[in-house]
Amino acid sequence: MANKLIIVESPAKASTITKFIGGSVKVMASMGHIRDLPKSKLAVDVDNNFEPEYINIRGKADLIKSLKKEANAAKTVYLATDPDREGEAIAWHLAYILNISPESLCRVTFNEITKDAVQDSIKHPRAIDKNLFDAQQARRVLDRIVGYKMSPVLWKKVKRGLSAGRVQSVAVRLIVEREEEIEKFIPEEYWNIYANLLSKGAKKTFEAKFFGKDDKKIELKNKDQVDEILKDIKGKDFIVTDIKKGEKKRNPAPPFTTSTMQQEASRKLGFAIKKTMSVAQGLYEGVKVPEKGLVGLITYMRTDSTRISDVARAAAKNYIESTYGKAYYENRFYKTKDGAQDAHEAIRPTYIDLTPAMVKDSLTSDQYKLYNLIYNRFIASQMSAAEYDTVAVGIKAGDYNFKANGQNIKFHGFMKLYVETKDIDNGEDDELLLPSLEVNQKLENKNIETKQSFTEPPARYTEASIVKALEEKGIGRPSTYAPTISTILDRHYIQKEQKQLVPTELGKIVNKLLIENFGDVVNVEFTANIEEEFDQIAEGKQNWKQVIGNFYTPFAKTVEKVEKELEHVELVEEVSDVPCEKCGRMMVFKYGRYGKFLACPGFPECKNAKPIIETIDVPCPVCGGVVQIKKTKRGRKFFVCENNPGTCEYISWNKPVPGEKWSPSDSVVEDGSKVKKTRKSSKKTSKKTTTKKSTTKAKKNTKTSKK
Repeated sequence: MANKLIIVESPAKASTITKFIGGSVKVMASMGHIRDLPKSKLAVDVDNNFEPEYINIRGKADLIKSLKKEANAAKTVYLATDPDREGEAIAWHLAYILNISPESLCRVTFNEITKDAVQDSIKHPRAIDKNLFDAQQARRVLDRIVGYKMSPVLWKKVKRGLSAGRVQSVAVRLIVEREEEIEKFIPEEYWNIYANLLSKGAKKTFEAKFFGKDDKKIELKNKDQVDEILKDIKGKDFIVTDIKKGEKKRNPAPPFTTSTMQQEASRKLGFAIKKTMSVAQGLYEGVKVPEKGLVGLITYMRTDSTRISDVARAAAKNYIESTYGKAYYENRFYKTKDGAQDAHEAIRPTYIDLTPAMVKDSLTSDQYKLYNLIYNRFIASQMSAAEYDTVAVGIKAGDYNFKANGQNIKFHGFMKLYVETKDIDNGEDDELLLPSLEVNQKLENKNIETKQSFTEPPARYTEASIVKALEEKGIGRPSTYAPTISTILDRHYIQKEQKQLVPTELGKIVNKLLIENFGDVVNVEFTANIEEEFDQIAEGKQNWKQVIGNFYTPFAKTVEKVEKELEHVELVEEVSDVPCEKCGRMMVFKYGRYGKFLACPGFPECKNAKPIIETIDVPCPVCGGVVQIKKTKRGRKFFVCENNPGTCEYISWNKPVPGEKWSPSDSVVEDGSKVKKTRKSSKKTSKKTTTKKSTTKAKKNTKTSKK
């Protein structure tokens, strides 16, 4: 029998830790949570100070029996679950089941699964942190009350089986409100004028952009303005009026927090948030590396902090100076944002000497990609700034001002290794070279270009940008982002369209009902404020039951009011103008997991149902028939002629354009489970652009997609 028993959450973590522990020590896994609230009822006694009614999770009886047997036989039991609130809660429930006093020295935590960290933590056990457990318990109880009290409203008015939640409903609200902004957006016309100028002796022209008149900026709103300016500058000399030279530095981004890792993995690797966390969990718990065995490659992946240890800082210094030279190292400290939980370090590699190249053969493709991202981001965070020489040139043509800007990188610094990706490319990393110029120099005007553009609506959220928005607004915590996004996708409140998050018809209806009935709960400010109260509970500054009580009293009154209003409400189904071809009744609109569809109101006698056919106002380019919009099982839209299958074979990923020719080689093919793309991307690009650069970028994207 083992003298010591260490309980962790996962078998992978148990295997990694086992190799660090000598003597008669056994490591077992709890397989996550061991106790929870039952799904069948509210399980929170609102009349008895919100006492939760926990039960052992179904299917874990044999595991609990084994844990009890080993715990009774061991002299010492250590609860080594993850070092966060969720891990503290799992430890608390394990202590309850194993009859261990939570006040005894039974709790050990480590931010990284290395030999030193594990052995040191076992030498310094502590009691279970009741405040951390209470913070998790408060979140669990509040979310249970909100979900189980608000969801029946949706059952009454929309359909049974729908759910509402404190964080998920706010996330849906943000996505719906962004869609409403896009729908209401009215494009505004604007113009730009570009002069392609040539300096004497230079071989290439450079571009100067129109600024204004007499050093005052002018916004060009229409073609008449542009034509007037072109008329005025015709034949005028372009003269350099001033040159300002300078320098600028660009500093590296901090090492990853959970949120920034999720965002960057989405942008750079195309990983869904859920996938990022799953891959990171594997890297943290341990992978087999030749001659080293199981190794935890990264520190704990749920953290708000950008802090790093002195040991990691010293290792980074040695690596940077030996690999790139002393000029590339800079000892950097990053301030963790206000309100962040700073209990753990930033996400970083545990062993700096295990470079991505060295462990590549030991990792899956996804593990390698994420480890490479984490490793490079951390090393770059301790590197010198990139340095640029900049030049801003003022040019006059008559009374009109043009400007040209250039920059030239003179020291790459951290950019030699890593550059953070942005949701919007502003071109700040590009080198824009200008020829050598002098004040009063005359420039040759090779040609003038004008560009009509239209302002564009705000972009739809992606997984990366919704995580960023949730974090900035203080909604949820790093550990909640992945399950929140997964939930609202699984509930079909939103769907993905080319990585963009788009609300479904069902999502819009649910959002409207919740705002109308529970506007104070599905509210950004309330959700952010309650997170701060959870933090105060974790710090021992607030009592969790008092926090729940302060929320519940007004909430219960709202629920009572809504229930009275809905007491005699029956779910009224919207009737369509489509007759049921089986029984003649007028079909009604219903909502299923894939959105809105038509069904016979005579169910269960008549079980007829069919999808709603969505069409566009552009005729089929082959036969002139009606073009329908359909979706693959993964939710991707495609366009197909009403006569396909049949007399017409038109089917395409791209919306048909009047006058555009089409051939069968440009089609998409249905194979029963998904639609395969065989056509090349359209050469046409959107007419609506914000700048000339965005047009160029669109062309580049088109070329890329063609490849």
